[in-house]
Amino acid sequence: MLAEYLPTLLFLLVALGIGIALIVIGNLLGPKTPTVEKLSPYECGFLPFEDARLKFDVRYYLLAILFIVFDLEIAFVFPWALVFRELGVFGLIEMGVFLALLFIGFIYVWKRGALEWE
Repeated sequence: MLAEYLPTLLFLLVALGIGIALIVIGNLLGPKTPTVEKLSPYECGFLPFEDARLKFDVRYYLLAILFIVFDLEIAFVFPWALVFRELGVFGLIEMGVFLALLFIGFIYVWKRGALEWE
């Protein structure tokens, strides 16, 4: 049974070897001309005016989480649309309940002001 996994293991080892070899060859043979400009952090052509380790407002994280939640909704809607005819009315009702719950969640988030910016 373990012999079935041998091609997968071989593939992973070859991929790992190629990846490491390319990094090592690039470091050994690549040009090394570090300058102040190359070593400085890039910020749209401006000098960095603050430390990069500042705390972000929690609204950025909240908006990112909301985006992920409503984006994952599409991951359920597309497969449902592909098998819509086989599911019939029961599938339509299930998806209606799913979308209604998401819509209620969206209205709740909207009313709580999570989508408002100052």
